[in-house]
Amino acid sequence: MNDKRFAKRNNFITSSEIREILKVTQQPEIISFAGGLPAPELFPIEEIKKACIEVLNTNGEAALQYSTTEGYIPLRIAICKRMANLQITTSLDNILMISGSQQALDLMGKVFIDEGDTIICENPTYLAAINAFKTYMPSFKGVSMDEEGMIMEELEKVLQNTPNAKFIYTIPDFQNPTGRTMALERRKKIVELANKYDVFILEDNPYGEIRFSGEKLPPVKHFDTEGRVIYLSTFSKIFAPGLRLGWMCADKPIMEKLVPLKQSADLHTDVFSQMITSKYLEMFDIEEHIEKIREIYRHRRQLMVDSMDKYFPKNIKHTLPDGGLFLWVMLPEGIDCERIFDKAIKNNVAFVPGTPFFPNRDHNNQFRLNYSNMPDNRIVEGIKRLGEVLKSELEK
Repeated sequence: MNDKRFAKRNNFITSSEIREILKVTQQPEIISFAGGLPAPELFPIEEIKKACIEVLNTNGEAALQYSTTEGYIPLRIAICKRMANLQITTSLDNILMISGSQQALDLMGKVFIDEGDTIICENPTYLAAINAFKTYMPSFKGVSMDEEGMIMEELEKVLQNTPNAKFIYTIPDFQNPTGRTMALERRKKIVELANKYDVFILEDNPYGEIRFSGEKLPPVKHFDTEGRVIYLSTFSKIFAPGLRLGWMCADKPIMEKLVPLKQSADLHTDVFSQMITSKYLEMFDIEEHIEKIREIYRHRRQLMVDSMDKYFPKNIKHTLPDGGLFLWVMLPEGIDCERIFDKAIKNNVAFVPGTPFFPNRDHNNQFRLNYSNMPDNRIVEGIKRLGEVLKSELEK
């Protein structure tokens, strides 16, 4: 077949490296810290059954019918109330239901990116966001981070030298992949810089409600003064990822662009899932459910950190996240994580090498660990095995 018949953008699309790694880790003998999977034993299955039955009994025809692109109104109203608790004041018309966060990333590409434009992001950043944006053929400018998130002085230098930048992509809370959290003053500053240099901000906040230590901070959107911040969140990490249910919050001029593109993609997000989620919020206490998640993840993070301190070589650094699902490991310069990964798989333990998280693939001595999905005994055993691999590599 003549490849010239395919669109050029296909040359920029590759299978997610995490997805390929997860294929390798499906064997039950492998202890996997690779995926960003919530703990399945925490899914509220019995409560969802009751909500589902109630929806079908009281509104079954509407639940199985086509619906509006913007989404189910009672759920959008409930989301507005939840966002008010996060110090974001918004309205029904500014909420768009989406088929998981990934659809939002694709919609951002459709709305904003022309070939050759520049996207500014944290370095490293979420791999699936890189892949979604790459489809539209931009270039990337990565901004370095420290333990308080994206470094604002470096961001301003990038903005000064990048007049074709369309938006800044950031995960301020418990960032994927590093687990770092953006400091309060930097949240204010990033909005100031966006206003000054006339760019938008995409704030991706899938983990913000899973805080188990430290001070709760208002989202970047809270400081938005010119309608530049597009806020994105999801029910995947606090409820059920299989429902593929998230939302975008944006001011009217942006929403007017997003809605027709969403409609052309899939007409609307699964209305049955929306109605089940809305009914669950009505019938049950989701805050109580989220608190259970926090407690389990707090325990598993600490167990992983304690095990790393016990079994890892002493010259290895790592982040200490206040929430979310991930922590980030930094090896000495010159150590190749791809080689470490290959050896780890042979010892039946897996992680995600860090290189794909850097948009320009300019680091290879860091990697991501997930602590949410494994029970205690497998966390300890997996970190012990990984420690043995690291010692054998670093002590050559």
